[in-house]
Amino acid sequence: MTNKTETLPAPADVQAVFETYPLEARKLLLALRQLVFETAARLPDVGRITETLKWGEPAYLTTASKSGTTIRLAWSSKRPDSVGLFVNCQTTLLKDWRWHYEDELTLVGNREIRFALDKPLPEDALRHCIAMALTYHKRKAA
Repeated sequence: MTNKTETLPAPADVQAVFETYPLEARKLLLALRQLVFETAARLPDVGRITETLKWGEPAYLTTASKSGTTIRLAWSSKRPDSVGLFVNCQTTLLKDWRWHYEDELTLVGNREIRFALDKPLPEDALRHCIAMALTYHKRKAA
């Protein structure tokens, strides 16, 4: 990844969940985590990201600014060859992401971007999608 910013270690409970994932899934999820923090750092109105667990999965919230919707990261033994980035199903984010990236991203239902473990992350598209999630409420209010 380019232009990395320093990311704090995950809280112990979040780190413990990452450690339960198979190595390749963990690597990809940690790269996604890094992109969330890097993207947030580039958005002055987002503020500090809160890293916690939601539904037993690593989750990223804009608690300080309340500018965005929660982003969750997950791997499942039901889909062992992929990981997912999830947002609230009540948002319009997947509709927006389809408009921008239907040919580039694997968009599932109304809440997930799925990533194959054996392919590189499409970082530019992903940064944009993450930025849209981190500013979702702020943009909806405008």
